[in-house]
Amino acid sequence: MGAAVTGVLAMAYGTPAGSAQVEAYYTHIRRGHAPSPEQLAELKQRYAAIGGVSPLHDITLSQVAQLRSALSRAGRGDMPVALGFKHAPPFIEDAVDQLANSGVERIIGVVLAPHYSELSIGEYATRARAAAAATKPSPALTVVRSWHLAPPYLELLAKAVADSLAQLPLVARGGAHVLFTAHSLPERIFANADPYPEQLHATAAAVAELAGLTRWSVAWQSAGRTPEPWIGPDVLEAIEELAVAGVPAVVVCPAGFVSDHLEILYDLDIEARNRSAELGIEFVRTASPNAAPQLAEALADAVLGELEGARR
Repeated sequence: MGAAVTGVLAMAYGTPAGSAQVEAYYTHIRRGHAPSPEQLAELKQRYAAIGGVSPLHDITLSQVAQLRSALSRAGRGDMPVALGFKHAPPFIEDAVDQLANSGVERIIGVVLAPHYSELSIGEYATRARAAAAATKPSPALTVVRSWHLAPPYLELLAKAVADSLAQLPLVARGGAHVLFTAHSLPERIFANADPYPEQLHATAAAVAELAGLTRWSVAWQSAGRTPEPWIGPDVLEAIEELAVAGVPAVVVCPAGFVSDHLEILYDLDIEARNRSAELGIEFVRTASPNAAPQLAEALADAVLGELEGARR
C-alpha cells in the first residue's frame, strides 16, 4: 500500500476584491450581520485612503506561489497547495473540496499568521476540520498550530528592524525604541490561558536578541470596536508614552502580520505615523514580509514538520 497523497491547505484572512465587495466582506466578518451605513462608509473611506483596494489578495497569491516553490526546493514538489480565505472567496471550505477532489488523502493546513489564538488560528482549524469531515471520503487533516519562532521568519524580521533603524536620522537612532505589534484580541482570551500574547512576546524577544536591541516592547493594534475590553496597550497609546518619556524615535515592527493590508497601510502608515508627527517623535515602520522567500521557507518548514509529526 503506497503512502497517502498529501496536500497543503494554505489559509489566510482574505480581503474584498474591490469596493463592490466591501459590504459582503464586512458582513461575513460580522458573522452575517450587515454593517450600518456609517460603518460601511468609514471602512470604504479607509480603503480609499490606501488607494481604493488592499494589496492583500495579490500578495497572498504570491506568498502561496512562493510556498509551492519552497516545498519543491525541499523535495516535496509533489504536494498540491490550495488557498482558502476566511472571509472572502475562495473560502477555506472551497480549498478543502479542491484538495479532496484531486485525490488528496491527507491535508496539512497552515495559516499565514505566525501566532496561535483560539480566536484566530483556532477558528481557521475548526472550519478546515469541519470541511474535511463533510467530504466523502474524508481526508485526514492536521493544522500547524503556530510558527512564531521559525528561524527564517525571525531572521527576516531582524533584518527589517535593522534596515528601519538605519533609516532614522543619526541624532535619533541611538535612542530609538522598537515596538513589536500584533492584532489585538478581546481580553477574555486570558481566562483560557490563550498563548497568543506570550507567543508575540517570544517572537519579539527572539528578534530583539538577533538585532541586538536594548530598547523594545510589545504593543497591540487594530482592536475591534466592541464594548468588551481588548488587549493593550494600543500602539497609539504606546507611542504617546514614549514621546512623553522623551524617546526621539519609534520603529514599529508589526510582527503579527505577514502582508501589507489595511491594518498596516492605514492603522500604522497613516494613523500611527500622523500621531507620531503630532507628538514630534520620528516614526518608521518595518517592511512587511509579503512575498519574501524567507517567509515561504518558514511556512514550508512548518508544513513539513507537521507532516512528520502526523506520520509518527
